[in-house]
Parts: sequence; structure tokens; C-alpha cells
Amino acid sequence: MKKRILTVLLASAMVLNMAGCIAIIKTPERTASAATHSTTTAATTATAATAATTATTTTVAETEDEPAEATTVNEAVCTDDDHDFWQAAANINDCTTFCNVCHKKFTPAKPVETTPLGFCREPAELRVAFAGLHFGEEPLVTVFGGSGTIFFTGCTLRCAFCQNYQISQDGFGRAVDKAEFVEICLKLQAAGAENINLVTGSHHIPKIAEFLRAARDSGVTIPFCWNSSAYESVEMLELLKGLVTIWLPDLKTLDSAFSKKLFAAPDYPEVSIAAIKWMIENNPLEIKEIPEPPDAKPAEWAEPGQPRDKMLSGVIIRHLFMPGHFAETADVLGWLKENADGRAIISLMNQYTPVHFEEAPDCLAARSSALSSIENRLVTTEEDSDIRDLIEAYDFEYLFYQELTDDTSWLPDFRRPQPFSNKLATPIWHCQHKL
Repeated sequence: MKKRILTVLLASAMVLNMAGCIAIIKTPERTASAATHSTTTAATTATAATAATTATTTTVAETEDEPAEATTVNEAVCTDDDHDFWQAAANINDCTTFCNVCHKKFTPAKPVETTPLGFCREPAELRVAFAGLHFGEEPLVTVFGGSGTIFFTGCTLRCAFCQNYQISQDGFGRAVDKAEFVEICLKLQAAGAENINLVTGSHHIPKIAEFLRAARDSGVTIPFCWNSSAYESVEMLELLKGLVTIWLPDLKTLDSAFSKKLFAAPDYPEVSIAAIKWMIENNPLEIKEIPEPPDAKPAEWAEPGQPRDKMLSGVIIRHLFMPGHFAETADVLGWLKENADGRAIISLMNQYTPVHFEEAPDCLAARSSALSSIENRLVTTEEDSDIRDLIEAYDFEYLFYQELTDDTSWLPDFRRPQPFSNKLATPIWHCQHKL
């Protein structure tokens, strides 16, 4: 079969920015929908947020109306004499009850008087920051109508470089009950979403599964998509079986020392591999060609008037190249070639972007310690060329790769009613603003 390589331009939601992408597809009978972006790690800095505000015109009214519950409830925890990011993250683990939802299966070392918070820093309530149509995901997920993303507050990892740190680490968001969650899903579906894209919900799987069943019973018919770090136990993933059919897991690294330093999870490689294997085994690829509707939104990666491929079931495994760590990516791609090629789709990203974090000096020192394990900069053209050579050498059946760019305008600011550019997303719901 002849391999086809297409280049396109796009951005991301979760937020891995595929502002440009190459799709390598070795299936002649399938039209190569090239371009990608991912929804799973990003946030913003004060500078990036200001730049984004001036660079793009927000069509959503920037109202200051805030629901009473809308708040950032969890503050970062660092100590003056402890600047190790792993230890700083571990300091949060004072909890009064046993929790086995995430793979850390936390048991409290001592009781505390305040509201019990585990590693994820989240209370029992499900909290959400933003929901909207996102047009920066992989083309198989975005298709024509965009992916209906729901960004949950909290995370089971503590990635030092996280571009979504406002919601994953700083606790931005507010509690939603089952009825409001279902309402959000119905609004996304009515707006034309191709799927409901659940971003970083690993720490609330039992409750999310319950809410998804309620959404189905209330008329949500589009697929549910699970967008996560893959730091999840198979036991918890079983609760989503039959509900979620599209899976967008990361495979960040296979090096436990690296994952301990950078993600605060030394067991990340073994946990994520087990989770991804389960996802692939239980969700075979099903891709359907969809004709273009009359009101289709133009896409830079697609020809006008042409059908596009849509994923109904399957796994897209994402890997973010870390500057200066070519060997890490080579190892991950080697594992994916042996264990996932032909059974899942690979999405390789080069969008690593340094973030200007707004936090206390002691927390910044802890974060800087973790970031010292990588080269905290944009990817170079030389690295991009080496990655392309690696892609050619592995010869995957179906792989997306981002076009290299130095544009950082895709970074979101979740404090705004429109966290992204209007080109990248259409807001439907926000925790602090009435839309």
C-alpha cells in the first residue's frame, strides 16, 4: 500500500496544539483527513492570556456575572524548606478518608480539620471549568461539528509544565450536579458536537459514569470520548465500558524516574501501559466516512465539499515530544509500533510550550526544580527533522503529526468566557460567566 503524507494547520483543546499536522495513512480506500490537535494539557500565562485577548476578538460577551459557587477552592501547597516538586505535590495528600478512584489509592497519614482533599485536590463534588465546541482535536474527532469538550477541575498527576494548570492544579471551576451536567451535554449536542469529549476526569470516574448514564437516558446520542493521561486503573476503566467508545489517552513516557520528577508519578509507565492495552482491547477501530453537510465549518486541513472520516470507536494514543528528550520519544514510538500499530491511531505532538506560571515564589521554585529535567523551550527545526525521520523509520499504519510552529496564541485562559480563540472554539458553558 502506498503511504500518503498530508500537511495541514490546526490547534487544540485539551490543550495540545496541533496547529498544523501531518497525517500518515496507509489505507488507500480511506481519505486521509490530515491535521490534528489534542485536548489534554494546557493552560496559559498572564502574558499569553493578554496576548490572546488582544490578538482575537471574542464574540462572547465578557460579562462579570458569576454563579455563587464559581470559585477556585484549592490553593497550591508548597513549603519554604521543601522545593522538590514531587514532595511538594505529596504534601497535599492529607485526607480523612480512603480513596481508590485514581491509581494512587490514597490512605491518609493523619486526619485534618479542613475539607478532605487527596492528591487531586478535589472534593467529592464533580467540578467543571468550561464546556464548548473545540475544533483543534484530531480530524477524526473534530470532523465537521467540532468536539464537545467538557473540562473537569483537578488531576491525578502534577505535570510541572502543564498548560492547563489553572484547572488541573489551581482548582479553577465549580461544582455541577447530575442535572446540570446532563444539560451541558444536551447543549453541546444541540450545538452540533460530534461527540462529548471528557477532559481529565480520571479522579471522578464513578461519578462521571453515573452522570453519563443519566445523559444517555435524557437523550444524548452522540459518542462519549475519554480524554486523559491514561494514569488510571483498569478497575476504574471498567466502569466506563459500554459508555465511552472513543479514547484519547496520553503515553507520556516509559521512564519511571522521568515521570516521578516531571509528573509526580513514578509508576506512570506501568499504569498507563496497562490502561492503554485495556482501551485497545475493548475498543476496536471503527471509522466512518461522513458527507459534508450544507452548513459545514471550513477546515484548513480539508478540501471543501469532500467527505471526512469520523471515529465512532477506537483509541488515539497521544505523545508529546519533550525538548531535548529524543530518546524518550523513540522509546515510546517503539512500544507503540509493537503494541498498537494497526489497532490504534498514533498522534505525535511537538507543541511543547513554556508557560509563565502565576504562583507563589516557593511553588515556582518547586516547579523549576522539576522542569530542570527537561529543556524548557520550544521544539527546534532540527528536532522536528529528527522526529520526521523517526516517523518514517517506524512506518506506522495511521499517525498524526503536528506541523512545527512558534505560534503560542492557542494557549487558553480559562478565566475568560472564551478561553481560546474564536477560530479554535465556540463556548457553550463557563463556570463563572453566563453565556
